[in-house]
Amino acid sequence: MKLKQTIHENLFKQLSLIFVIVILFLMAGSVIDADWTEVSENHRQAVVFLEGFLRPEWGYINQLIVPMIETILMSVSGTFLGVIFAIPAAFLGTYIVTRNYFITYLFRTFFSLIRTIPNLLLAALFVAIIGIGELTGVLTIAVFTFGMVSQLIFANIETIDEGPIEADESIGATRFQIAVNSVWPQVAQSVYAYALYAFEVNVRASVVLGYVGAGGIGVMLNTALSFMQFGRVSLIIIIILILVAITNWISEYIRREVI
Repeated sequence: MKLKQTIHENLFKQLSLIFVIVILFLMAGSVIDADWTEVSENHRQAVVFLEGFLRPEWGYINQLIVPMIETILMSVSGTFLGVIFAIPAAFLGTYIVTRNYFITYLFRTFFSLIRTIPNLLLAALFVAIIGIGELTGVLTIAVFTFGMVSQLIFANIETIDEGPIEADESIGATRFQIAVNSVWPQVAQSVYAYALYAFEVNVRASVVLGYVGAGGIGVMLNTALSFMQFGRVSLIIIIILILVAITNWISEYIRREVI
């Protein structure tokens, strides 16, 4: 009897949740005045897109080599800068290292603020400050990487064995010496893994950043879409997919064989 009652209660909860989700969906559609008939009415445009998309403009590939290299270099540079600054900042954001609640709170608040800023907004801000170009993309990726990796590192530090730290403290070691000798050896491999993960994410993100003028192959994709050159769009997407696949394979190989 209890089993049936439990099943009925769970079923009621699930149906109630589905009902609430459907209501919220309908309300959201009503508020934004979504006209779903446009999907069927614009089927001709979809046909035009598919006709061009299924015929990649292979002759355009030579013009994509430089933007593709720029995208990779942006990702590498931005990831490197972000990780380099994230490591000391994450250490300062951990009480185990600083033994100072104020400094820890200050840095963690800063991390939280950085992570709340979307990539595209960061890119738009840097475009307004610096202008359109690859430097904007590098700085955007660096700030994003800093926020993400610093969070991962200080969360990892909080789980380490404090025995070596207490041993160093007992002999009068400085906070810097403790960080280098007792903390870093325990988190180093994780930091390398976080850096590789950030690089994978940044390669994909750098494509989107091109839409706001942050350089790379994303600019070419935005231009091709603006002029409805769907054959070029198809080729660019193929190149991006290959680039992302190669990046993921290299990262996985390094994690498996090196780290």
